[in-house]
Amino acid sequence: MLIRFLYTLILSLASPLLMYGLYKKKPGKPSFGKRWKEHFGIIPKIKGRNPVWIHAVSVGESIAAIPIINQLKKLYPEQSIVVTTTTSTGAQQIAKLGNLVEHRYMPLDFSYCVRRFLNVVQPSQLLIIETELWPNTLRCVAQRSIPITIINARLSERSCRRYQRFQVVFDQLASHITRLLCQYPSDAERFLRLGVAKEKVMVTGSIKFDLNINHEVIQAGEQLRQQLGPHRPIWIAASTHKGEDELCLDAHRQVLRSYPDALLILVPRHPERFDSVAGLCLSQGFTLSRRTQHTKTCTQVYLGDTMGEMLTLIGSADICFMAGSLLGNKVGGHNPLEPAALAKPILNGPSYYNFSEVTDVLLAANALHLCASPQEIAHTLIELFSHPDVAREKGQQAEQVVSNNRGALERTLTAIFS
Repeated sequence: MLIRFLYTLILSLASPLLMYGLYKKKPGKPSFGKRWKEHFGIIPKIKGRNPVWIHAVSVGESIAAIPIINQLKKLYPEQSIVVTTTTSTGAQQIAKLGNLVEHRYMPLDFSYCVRRFLNVVQPSQLLIIETELWPNTLRCVAQRSIPITIINARLSERSCRRYQRFQVVFDQLASHITRLLCQYPSDAERFLRLGVAKEKVMVTGSIKFDLNINHEVIQAGEQLRQQLGPHRPIWIAASTHKGEDELCLDAHRQVLRSYPDALLILVPRHPERFDSVAGLCLSQGFTLSRRTQHTKTCTQVYLGDTMGEMLTLIGSADICFMAGSLLGNKVGGHNPLEPAALAKPILNGPSYYNFSEVTDVLLAANALHLCASPQEIAHTLIELFSHPDVAREKGQQAEQVVSNNRGALERTLTAIFS
């Protein structure tokens, strides 16, 4: 009781700052508009009865939720589904599903907000994508005897040690969870080490391996490739963070010495950085074209300044560098499975603790190169551009890794609904 009171007090004090960050206008970020009330549990009525409630906090989790939703509707077409996101960019991804689901914004983690939400929705169960654990939400849901399942659960060694420092708090969180469906045995081992009951923990694999890339996306990537130049060397730096753009541009400058017609597709992780990254490219003397503007065929850098088009952009490139991996322990990498599913050879920085299992599998298959500096990135790119047969083979090996690890989606749904 005391711990929950202290947590709620801290959350109350911090909430103005959190709300400011959530609602602050940023370039490329959709507005919440009048729907801001939903964060306080004031939501419109739901059309369906006793829906499955799926929570996907933002863009990455929303994309991961889509195959679950599609398969769930295929197996149980009459089952209504409510999806919550915290961010408006996550909501933008869920909107692409049309009438398959109803979307609401996730209530803030105050008990009165969550209770309002539950009174309207009355879900049959809650499925949380990855490890988004909010104490008051879990407690309010569990008090109504609503099963709570964590899907695609992952727990890094770093996060595990952090939870161990606050073991009493974690014990309260875990007591409300019905099932933990983990991506890898190492994730399950860490949850068990934290004291989660063995019967609650199951390894179902990563649903991200069940990525199905539809024909329209592949076609869009091929069309973009034709616009950018079908015969020139093209690489993409996907999901860069502040501090990495300069490193990628440095690598590209070195590539241009060997391949003057080479193109870098630069895709910042956060839309509020689009304009500043464009300015950085120009200030460093690169010719620049933007996705949102007319494409210049002679450009050296192509800025991916849109949301939700990463697969199209990766599909138009020869080689993919996964960013978020050059900044020490600040980010911990991004998921390399999208380029793998598109049969692209993959480069990655040395920091990838958030996706260590996936990255290690790709490394073992000789489908991914680790590069610690702009010089190593440039050298590897030049080698792969110079030997297209080798690049093609590495891309095929990456695709095979994805193919060999499919099936988590089926195992996940079986665990939930059996």
